[in-house]
Amino acid sequence: MARRWLVLADDLTGAADCAIAFARRGLSASVQWGAARGGAEDDVLSHDADSRQLGPEAAAARHAALIDGLHDPDRSVFKKIDSTLRGQPAAELAATLAALRRRSGAAFGILAPAFPATGRTTRAGRVEVEGRPLEETELWRRDHTYPTGSLPAMLDAAGIPGAMIDLATVRAGADALRDALAGAAARGNAVAILDAEHDDDLGRIADAGLAAAGRAPGGPEGLLWIGSAGLAHALAAAGAAPARAGPAPSLAGEGGTLVVVGSLAATSRAAARRLADEPGLRHVPVAPGLLLDADRQAERARCRDAVAAALRAGDDVLVEVAVGASPDLVLGPRLAAALGALLAPAAPHLGGLVATGGETAAALLGHFRVDGIRLVDEIEPGVSLGLTRGGLAVPIVTKAGAFGNEGTLVRAVHHLRAARTGGTAGGGSA
Repeated sequence: MARRWLVLADDLTGAADCAIAFARRGLSASVQWGAARGGAEDDVLSHDADSRQLGPEAAAARHAALIDGLHDPDRSVFKKIDSTLRGQPAAELAATLAALRRRSGAAFGILAPAFPATGRTTRAGRVEVEGRPLEETELWRRDHTYPTGSLPAMLDAAGIPGAMIDLATVRAGADALRDALAGAAARGNAVAILDAEHDDDLGRIADAGLAAAGRAPGGPEGLLWIGSAGLAHALAAAGAAPARAGPAPSLAGEGGTLVVVGSLAATSRAAARRLADEPGLRHVPVAPGLLLDADRQAERARCRDAVAAALRAGDDVLVEVAVGASPDLVLGPRLAAALGALLAPAAPHLGGLVATGGETAAALLGHFRVDGIRLVDEIEPGVSLGLTRGGLAVPIVTKAGAFGNEGTLVRAVHHLRAARTGGTAGGGSA
């Protein structure tokens, strides 16, 4: 029988790109948000805590409450953190460990945030992006929580005892790695921090951790996996059961695809420029002032009507928040909410939806009265395909803002066009 999982993430796209790792291997997987609820029918329940923009105390409290509301001793727990350490991963980790400790008597975490398929690796306990120290990247300059990209320093500042397991030990063989994990726990450490540069490294970590789960403090119920989608894929592969064949979900729809780019990441902006050149696609740049100024309601109405009319006619539409070279990051949540309100009337005319950035995706789906996503397939690393649940049922592609490359949005739109024409999407297995 396949292992069942509870995934806790700090944003929607992260919840999706972890859950899709399991869906690709034949497990039923869904993403939900808001109040803790249900999900008993799913092999993998991935919950978006929507805590990326919270302070450490509020983020910790939200995770503690979610563990209390969602924890099931039959589910292994995976704490998804941002691979570039945005948000409040240390505070959330401390709260999650404490909640598991209350239930199991003890808890131990295995931390491996690398996601090699998207260029995120870990060496000597430090996060690197495409071989560069995290602190030298555009991502870090735009948004960071901690003074450095050092994982031991991050844990130490939060009062979490951690032990480093270097790359040489990860690659030294299964017995050596299991012994290193057991030794870290025996010395009273709450978390083992593991280096990884390739998917094979994450596979070794997953195999060793699963094999040693029975010896972990608190047993399997007290073992907390901590990482990004890279580790989720490794765990899904390690615990994979034969894929269960089932009917392919219908993706048929008459309307066009709405692509919404609210992320400020350079990768998403480059992808939007490339998509805007696609023949037959309607490009609608939206300035922050149009979204936020109270006296521009008439302009917003014209924009909203134009988007709805194009989608109703079956045309694909790209709506992009047009920002300058130095955007005001404080406006991010307000812009996302205003964008969702602007586009809500277009929901009945959608044949598909593509959203970049967790904040943008969450705002859109909230205004579209969607309360969950059934995960179907992965278009490329970090780019998930699913079907919305609730007040609207359409295919949706979600992508973290910094994932992918300039061709990612074009490929996503082409994928949805092909799915609409064929009417179904095959759930992948690997």
